[in-house]
Amino acid sequence: MRTDPSENGGLFVGRRPGTAPVRFRSLPQRGGDVRQRIDGSIATIMLAAITLLCLLCWGPIPIACLWLGSQANYLTGSVSLGLLVSFAALFALLFGALSLMKRLDNAWILVRRAAGYDQRTGVLGRIFAATAVVCALAFLLWFLVIHGPGTSLVARGGGN
Repeated sequence: MRTDPSENGGLFVGRRPGTAPVRFRSLPQRGGDVRQRIDGSIATIMLAAITLLCLLCWGPIPIACLWLGSQANYLTGSVSLGLLVSFAALFALLFGALSLMKRLDNAWILVRRAAGYDQRTGVLGRIFAATAVVCALAFLLWFLVIHGPGTSLVARGGGN
């Protein structure tokens, strides 16, 4: 493969230098069955932690930030400060959780490989999408059935 610009008309048509596939001198040595089962269990715990953090991003973290903002508003009497505290806390907590989830996802890939699986990609995107759908459906159930117009119609039609 020739990548010299004088040989290909100035167009870069080959692979970039330094991007060749990684080749090991020999295959890495696999752990025993017990070690692979332990690694598989650790991977399952990491997956549960990623899922829990994703679920926290859709409800408890924003609610906690609203509470912090309301406390700042109550203590200072300043709505602007309450909003600032809410947004700052939301920014810090959501991006902190996302950073932690990304690190857990990268570690999960390595632990899955150690457990004997050919794991090449992470699962964070799929878990994030699944938790978004589950939380949206739970919110719709709460909004339309539990708290929504149906309950107020039933309460008005009580007949007292």
